[in-house]
Amino acid sequence: MKLVIAIIQPHRLDAVRDALQGIGIQGLTVTEVRGYGRQKGHKEVYRGAEYTISFIPKLKLEVAVADERLEAVMDAIGKGAHTGKIGDGKIFVVDLAAAVRVRTGERDNDAL
Repeated sequence: MKLVIAIIQPHRLDAVRDALQGIGIQGLTVTEVRGYGRQKGHKEVYRGAEYTISFIPKLKLEVAVADERLEAVMDAIGKGAHTGKIGDGKIFVVDLAAAVRVRTGERDNDAL
């Protein structure tokens, strides 16, 4: 099992969710986060004063998947999040040691 963690632009959430649903992924966790990568923030003007926004609003998506679904999930997230501009995001994959569905007690792939 793998845990796929993706950082995406907030306005791309619907496209990513639709892409994941299109390949049969039923569960998704979304968290509002702030951060920066290569773009290092941006400048804004408010009431005539210019200031730098160092941390950009992003969304963090987490999806637990069976090993055989990993490539399809990564492709779906990548296609849904892609705009071709800086700040599209990143996808990270980590090993998932165990999963338990609390309601039924199912474990590992059955719990997904």
